[in-house]
Formats: sequence, structure tokens, C-alpha cells
Amino acid sequence: MIKRTLYILLIAFLHTNCTPKDNIYTTPTFSKNGTINCVIEIPGGTNKKIEFNPKTHLFEIDQRDGKDRIISFLPYPANYGFIPSTHSDPAKGGDGDALDILLLSEAVPTGSIVEVIPIAMLKLLDNGEFDYKIICIPSDPKKRIIDASTYTIFSEKYIHAKNSIESWFLHYDTGGDKLISKGWGDEEEALKEITKSVVLKNEK
Repeated sequence: MIKRTLYILLIAFLHTNCTPKDNIYTTPTFSKNGTINCVIEIPGGTNKKIEFNPKTHLFEIDQRDGKDRIISFLPYPANYGFIPSTHSDPAKGGDGDALDILLLSEAVPTGSIVEVIPIAMLKLLDNGEFDYKIICIPSDPKKRIIDASTYTIFSEKYIHAKNSIESWFLHYDTGGDKLISKGWGDEEEALKEITKSVVLKNEK
């Protein structure tokens, strides 16, 4: 009986984690509440580089030189993912991907879609391409771990957290190109970047 129960739980786990997420990329950028939707790929505290594969529609560990890409550094300092229905235009210096986000909250499972509020934007240059990181907090106050809803408060009240995030992105990829910091943007600049990157309009 115990073995049968464990088997059922295993199947349920595999189904939850491996089921194709066909519409994940086309999830609206803006929620019905006017906040931003974000898709979590990598839970905070994880050292595996998990990415959504648009070809298989699965969340998979990124490969480098035929091996799983494991961060040989401190794990991700917060939840990492992307803003759906956005595109960083290479013709304008972008990297061709959806906009990246870093969600400051407790760990959130891979594949979760969370409504967030942008409070800052870390501007990075990766091999000549803009690689902006939108820093967010949950729109639900009960899920927040910091008391900052603007860049000014974030910079003043959580300056060490801000500096740690920047330092982490500049040094975590020991086997790749070194990123260059081009400074920070506030919540208005972050929202402007999101808005101009939207490629799929929300359904009415």
C-alpha cells in the first residue's frame, strides 16, 4: 500500500514538473489587475540554470559544452525568470530574449506565474548586448520580504541587498563572458522598458 502511494505521488510530481507549458510565452504581460506577470524559471537559492525551452515547452536545465549548467558560485539570490510576451529587440541592442526578472520574495516553484510590481532595473552589458534585469516585488503584500515599492526606498533602505544583487550578476558566470554594469534605473524606467518590449497584446 505504501509503495503504491509513493508511486502515485511520484507520477503526480513528474506530471506537474514535466507537463508542457504551451501558452507560457504568450501569457499576457499585464495582469487584469494592471500589474506585471512574471514566469519563474529558477527558484531563489537554486544553483541550476533552469530555462523555459520554447521548442519543447518544458523547463529544462541549460546546457553548456554538453553538460548541465550549474552555477559554481553562490546560488541565485532571488527568484529568476522572465516577463512573458516581451522581446528585447536585437536591432536596438537587446539580446533577443524576453525581459529577465529577479523577484524578491521567498522561493517560488519553477513554472509559477506571479503578479509583480517592478521597483528597479539593473542595466548590464553582455558581450555588447543590453541585458537588463527587472527587479520586482510581489504585488501581494503578504508575499513580500522587503518593505520597498520604489527605487528610492530600495536604494536607501536596502542598499546592501541592492549592491549584493549587482555584484552577484557581475561574478556568477565564471565560465562565460563577463558582464559589465551600466548602472541602475528606477521603477519608471523599468516600466518603460517593459512597455516598449511588449510584443503580444493582452486579450480583451
